[in-house]
Amino acid sequence: MVTVAPSHPWVYALRLPRDPRAVRVARMTVRAALDGHGRQDAVEVVELLTSELVTNAYLHTEGSASLRLTGLSGGRLRVGVWDSDPYVPAPFGGAGDDSVPLAPVDAGSGRGLRLVQEYADSWGGWALGDGALGRGAGKLLWFEVGGRATLPLLRK
Repeated sequence: MVTVAPSHPWVYALRLPRDPRAVRVARMTVRAALDGHGRQDAVEVVELLTSELVTNAYLHTEGSASLRLTGLSGGRLRVGVWDSDPYVPAPFGGAGDDSVPLAPVDAGSGRGLRLVQEYADSWGGWALGDGALGRGAGKLLWFEVGGRATLPLLRK
């Protein structure tokens, strides 16, 4: 079956509760949307990077998160993840160095943002203005991948 891509952008949005299963639901949603639009070429990298951003939202905030997947012209894809913490980490525009250091080989975590930096074509983030009662409204982190977004083969 061949899927014809529409000439205009498409968007899917998903509200994610603060639940460890939300990461899996986000991956499944991204996979289903990309499969439905005939973008199997991008599934692996978009699923991986989405998983990393949603995992960070779960680990570093106390509230829900939101996911937005957008198909853009030229075969580009954009994923945005909103959460309630206003801190924007490197490489998404946080203060200081814009690169993420390599995690130690024996570390159990700390590779997610580095993966985004390595595999996305572009990325960014914004702290969102003041919310009710003078509180921050969180942040939005996003990444884009091009028309042929693939993970490189692992070398032995």
